[in-house]
Amino acid sequence: KLILLDSLLQEKIMLCEISEASGSFFVTWAWMSVLETFFLFATSTPVFYYYYCNVTFEKWVYKSNPKFPSPEKVRDEIVQMLKGMLCATVCPALSLELARLGVGQAFCGWDDRPVMYHVGVFLLCWIVSDLFEFSYHSLGHVDLRFWQHHKHHHVFHNPSPFSVIADEPIDQIFRSSPLLILPLLIPINMDMLFLQFGLFFYTYGVYLHCGYEHSFISPHNSVINTSFQHYAHHARSSMNTPYHCGFFLKIWDQLFNSCYPKDKECFCAECARKAGERTKEAFSKVHVQDYSPLLKPQFWLTWNTFKIAAKE
Repeated sequence: KLILLDSLLQEKIMLCEISEASGSFFVTWAWMSVLETFFLFATSTPVFYYYYCNVTFEKWVYKSNPKFPSPEKVRDEIVQMLKGMLCATVCPALSLELARLGVGQAFCGWDDRPVMYHVGVFLLCWIVSDLFEFSYHSLGHVDLRFWQHHKHHHVFHNPSPFSVIADEPIDQIFRSSPLLILPLLIPINMDMLFLQFGLFFYTYGVYLHCGYEHSFISPHNSVINTSFQHYAHHARSSMNTPYHCGFFLKIWDQLFNSCYPKDKECFCAECARKAGERTKEAFSKVHVQDYSPLLKPQFWLTWNTFKIAAKE
C-alpha cells in the first residue's frame, strides 16, 4: 500500500489507473475507500459546520424542519455513512479491475475522442443514472423486501449533510452499480464517470440533505428537486408512500405520481415564512444543539456508537 501511495504521489496516477498500480481488487477497493472517506468529510463537514454549528436567525428561516437533530443522531448518521461508504466503493473498484483485465469498454483520458463525445456521454449517464436512482429508490418504498433495507435510512427523518449515503450495504451496492454497469455497455472515460458521481451526484446529495432551502430556487419549481423535496421524503415517506423519490429531476415523480399530495398542507420553509411562522420569537424557542461532543473521543468510544437509534 505504501508503494501504491508513492506511485499516486510521484507519478500522478489518475483514478482510473489505481487498479493498474495496485494489481489487486482488494487493494484498489481499500484505497478507493480511503479516498472516498476523505471526500465525504471534505464535502459534508463544511456544510454541516456552516448550517448547524453557526446557527443564525437569518439562516434558520430557510430550514425546512425548524428543529435540529441531536449530536447522537448525527453520530448515527456518520457511522451509517461510513458503513455505506465501504459498500459504495465495491462496484467502482470492481469496474476498475475489469477494465484492467480488458473486460468492458472503459478507458482513461480523452482516448482521442472529440469533446462533444464526452459531453454526450456525461449527459447520457446523468439522465440514465437519475432514472435508475428514482426507480431503485421507489422500489425501496413499495416492495417490503427492499424496504427492510431502506428503512434504516429513514431513521434520519431530520437529516444533516452526513446522511447522504447513510444506507445499509445492499442499498449502496445497488446505488453504485451504474459505476459498474455503464462501463460495460458504452465506451466511457472512467475518471469523468467517477468525478461525475463524486462531484456532481454526491455534492448535490449534500445539498439535498443539508436541511435548508435557498432563496435562489423555490421548492415549488417544476423542474429540479430541492432540499425541501428530499426533506419531505425523509419526513413523510414510508412503506407504500414513496413521496419524492427522485434525485435531480422532478419529472420522474411527476410521471409516476409520487409527489407529495397537493391537497395536503405544504410544510416547506418558504410557505412557513409567508404564513408568518418564522419569527424571531419562534427562533428564540428553538433548541440549538451543541455539536462539540462530536469532537470528543469519549463521545465515540461507547457501545451506543454502534446502535443506530430509531427516530427521535
